[in-house]
Amino acid sequence: MKVLVMGGTQFNGLALVHELVRTGHDVTILNRGKTAADIPRSVRRLIGDRTDHERMREVFRGEEFDCVQDMSAYHPEDVRLMVELFRGRTGHYIFAGSTVIYSPSGVLPISEDHPVDRGPRQNEYGLHKLLCEDELIREHRSTGFPATIVPFSMVFGPNNVMPDREQRMFARLLQKRPVFIPGDGSTLGQVGHVDDQARALRMMMGRPITFGKRYNLTGGQYHSDNGYVDTFADVVGIEARKVFIPSSVMDDLWDGRVRLDEGRAATALIDIRTSDDAKARAAESRRMFMLSRLIQRLAPNLHRWNSSTLFSIERLKIDIGWVPEYTFPAMVEQTYAWFRRAGLDVSLEFDWTFEDALLAHLER
Repeated sequence: MKVLVMGGTQFNGLALVHELVRTGHDVTILNRGKTAADIPRSVRRLIGDRTDHERMREVFRGEEFDCVQDMSAYHPEDVRLMVELFRGRTGHYIFAGSTVIYSPSGVLPISEDHPVDRGPRQNEYGLHKLLCEDELIREHRSTGFPATIVPFSMVFGPNNVMPDREQRMFARLLQKRPVFIPGDGSTLGQVGHVDDQARALRMMMGRPITFGKRYNLTGGQYHSDNGYVDTFADVVGIEARKVFIPSSVMDDLWDGRVRLDEGRAATALIDIRTSDDAKARAAESRRMFMLSRLIQRLAPNLHRWNSSTLFSIERLKIDIGWVPEYTFPAMVEQTYAWFRRAGLDVSLEFDWTFEDALLAHLER
């Protein structure tokens, strides 16, 4: 197939490009040309900023593709332009969405038909992904535009552009730092491997059964917080220095009843010129982010620290026959090998201020 990948130089997009080339597809990518990446020589590279609509119209004038894989659409106007450009000029449009759209639930796993969250706790990223979906579903229903929506959930693997996830855990263990586990460590999570997900995107191309549908895309296994840490420790070969955070303390931290003494670091991201309400929201967002990176946690603005958050991938299995190949331990092992090979065990640095303040609080 002749395939356009919007993005294609970072993490998910890069893995997809390699998967498509490996399986014999004719690949074109479009990006701003600012990211150096290991792109196969056969890939045609177009330069353009998707926010510059006139430039996009010029670049794609007369272009047709069997499939457009859109890995970099974050706003409804991004999708609206792609529909304008490729209506009648592509056989399939696949939109990379996010599982942050879903409302919290005590009934698991969350399927594609689960209610979404458009309420005040939803952030701009999640709301805009929903607005992108709205555009595509409306277009599919009115004109038959061949769109498929694929919500990703906490992708794991080499070249992750979010180092505060698995890379941070590798660094904790290698530096023999404390590894914090919220509560008793029984909360369940789920991640998917970037190569498994690239394979799923490739397998669904040109499949009419997928048009107008949403497909959750993540891994096939669940892990507890405690199991997450144990798996990393086994792969790295270092016994984890576990520090369990009592549930009552986590509740106080999560709800802002207790603030850690981080010195100036705690206010570094909050502009003193903003309103009190804006400061409060910024402080809450930062606090949840810092707590959620102790162990990988999806959408802390929606899912409480002790809420297991799991997704069904049955629709993908049934409709296109895809199943994940990576177990969770295999994901960690393969990613750690890349981490060492890339020299990140030596070169990557992290700010441990928050975790040091947390340890001091627990010791008091």
